[in-house]
Amino acid sequence: MPRLRTAAALLATALVTVGLTAPGAPVTPTASAVTTHRVLFDNSKAETAGNADWIVSTAQPDPLAENAHPTTDKNWTGALSSWGIALQQTGQYSLKTLPPGGTFTFGTGAPLDLANFDTVVIPEPNIRFTPDEKAALMHFVQNGGGLFLISDHTMSDRNNDGFDSPAIINDLFTNNGVDNSDPFGFSVDLVKIHNENPRAVDDPADPVLHGPFGTVTGSIIRDGTTMTLHPADNPTVKGIVYRPDSSGNTGAFFVTSTFGNGRIAAWGDSSPPEDGTGQPHNALHDGWNDPAGTDAALALNATAWLSKA
Repeated sequence: MPRLRTAAALLATALVTVGLTAPGAPVTPTASAVTTHRVLFDNSKAETAGNADWIVSTAQPDPLAENAHPTTDKNWTGALSSWGIALQQTGQYSLKTLPPGGTFTFGTGAPLDLANFDTVVIPEPNIRFTPDEKAALMHFVQNGGGLFLISDHTMSDRNNDGFDSPAIINDLFTNNGVDNSDPFGFSVDLVKIHNENPRAVDDPADPVLHGPFGTVTGSIIRDGTTMTLHPADNPTVKGIVYRPDSSGNTGAFFVTSTFGNGRIAAWGDSSPPEDGTGQPHNALHDGWNDPAGTDAALALNATAWLSKA
């Protein structure tokens, strides 16, 4: 079974890359090791405005055009390059980027149509979704897709168009034309939290906190926000990382939920998944390797869960 052995070897390499296992540690091959999970990263909503650099690579739509065999975060240019490369190195994921000028569609047959992907990652959108895009995203999740939303703090309008990521994400939840009744069961808080280290809840069975890329103990906030849960609207909503001294329905920093046949994850800050590298002149923070959190494991486990890996 040469293909299975190769996939397992690539998975071992990726785990070493994110510091989750030692070189040479065995990885047991499984049938899922040959499954390709398709992930679309968004760059159509001004994700590089201002100092933001929320891309896996400047080569779009295909990051492999920049480097077909990446091994370090320098091989792809973007503050989310470590995230993309860790997925790429497992041999289980295929990555694409929706470039500037692109739009979200569902069921059109276009190459970057959401129907061609298992998960879409939208890192701090700074342009509002159109009505058609909101409907496409909702239908994507309803039909089994994974939606990964990353917000930032209130008043974080990087392109100065009057809308920041909390407002844009909340608008998707309440004005999407498919289900406007708080379908995911949470909302983004309009606050700015400067510097905290939220902690994970104690839940050994949670697949995001204890997933294929390691154990999540917490995360970091470096100017971010939180979310409020509304379990009466959707009882599947769950906070798994909280601000210190917060619990229950308030102060949640990382949230998961389901809708139809699909899954949703939301993070309250764009600093945790960035790796400190990117395009020149951008002021970036290395949250990926920040010892105050386990952000690499959180990003990667959530991607796996959303993709039903």
